[in-house]
Amino acid sequence: MSAKLLEGKIIAGRIKEGLKKDVETMKQKTGSGPRLVSIQVGENAASAVYIKSQAKTAENLGIEYELKTLAPSTTQDGLTREIETMNGNKKVTGIIIQLPLPKNIDHKAVMSSVLPEKDIEGMHPANLGRMLLGNAGLIPCTARAAMELIESTGVKLYGKEAVIIGHSEIVGKPLSLLLLNKFATTTVCHIATGERGILPEHVKRAEILVVAVGKAGLVKGEWIKPGAVVIDVGINRVDGKLVGDVEFEKAKEKASFITPVPGGVGPLTVTMLMRNTVKAFKTEHGL
Repeated sequence: MSAKLLEGKIIAGRIKEGLKKDVETMKQKTGSGPRLVSIQVGENAASAVYIKSQAKTAENLGIEYELKTLAPSTTQDGLTREIETMNGNKKVTGIIIQLPLPKNIDHKAVMSSVLPEKDIEGMHPANLGRMLLGNAGLIPCTARAAMELIESTGVKLYGKEAVIIGHSEIVGKPLSLLLLNKFATTTVCHIATGERGILPEHVKRAEILVVAVGKAGLVKGEWIKPGAVVIDVGINRVDGKLVGDVEFEKAKEKASFITPVPGGVGPLTVTMLMRNTVKAFKTEHGL
């Protein structure tokens, strides 16, 4: 029996309906609405697609969106000063730092300069720390998108074997905390797991499997535990087509739920960004 597809666009549509109503209500109560400022240094073709999606989604929800493009020669101090200006602007609800940044700029240091309450990407140490304490506020968007897909299945996470492949600050690490806070028995695999040759062993016992590496076909279909929920965050271009990190055709014959690539996690990520923006506005105004 083939797995049920977890289509991010459908879930995102339901969430956006609620967010749009929230924005309308907030405007009625406060006389203003959320304002999102996106900062990029130079221009990048890959980030341009993401920026366009952000702007379109924000507009549809009634969220004001502003893109500030700084010169490619901008220094780390120059970027930090721009962020500090936005931090001090009471009309700015949230700040996004577009990637990639020039090599001379430390992304982690820059993210730490954004006020935690305006860090709608959820990457400030204070926001990550709240997740560690089980009191999550603004959550990293891709990790939250993956969690949203897992929860949409209705599968009870309590005691389930969850395996995450990839331990990035954007997906793997924050998602491990979200799963632990739901009492899933969580294992995080990474490059050293693969080098030891024990990755298949971990995958085979995963009832919840999330793969976020960026390597096409990393996880073989025959490794999938029958009935597993498979969330494939990876996006790779192979022979002109976009594919994930999991062998999709073989995996879907064993899994109970699986995300397609494209069309799974991706459509939800921008929606989670907007959800954080709405949440930040509500918190600021005590709503």
